[in-house]
Amino acid sequence: MTLQDAPKYQAAVFFVSDVEKSKHFYNVILGQKITVDFGANVGFEGGLSIWEKNYALKTVFKDKAANFAVGANNAEIYFEASNLEALFKSLVKQQVNVIHSIMEHPWGQRAFRIRDPDNHIIEIAEAMGDVVLRLHKEGLSVEGIAEKSMMPQEFIERVIQGK
Repeated sequence: MTLQDAPKYQAAVFFVSDVEKSKHFYNVILGQKITVDFGANVGFEGGLSIWEKNYALKTVFKDKAANFAVGANNAEIYFEASNLEALFKSLVKQQVNVIHSIMEHPWGQRAFRIRDPDNHIIEIAEAMGDVVLRLHKEGLSVEGIAEKSMMPQEFIERVIQGK
């Protein structure tokens, strides 16, 4: 893997027990600007995100979520990469601890998760612009992409137009 192919750090995601309380803390008390708010997950300018812990654990571990106590699996470091397949194969070859292989989330983004040497969760996913382009190439309309991805139509149109 070359430095050009290396995944690029994007955000830290913290799993929280009360999204509204945490959103108030980060937004009002710490002055972090909210960039997206999907209810169970909220993103802030600069890369910080919070996810409601039960939603997050179900997303990461699927039906095994009940087997994991929050505290051991309550944060995730998020990266984006353009060639998930090659990166995943490279990491498997290097015997990293894989949580799950490449999967598509309900919002259309493909991702996989691994653990670092201290067992912290690391997600590596497609950029949402790449998701938009892939879904468009698969034949979804702008409206269909917006519905699936939860991205604003203006963003989708800019991505498709290459702006």
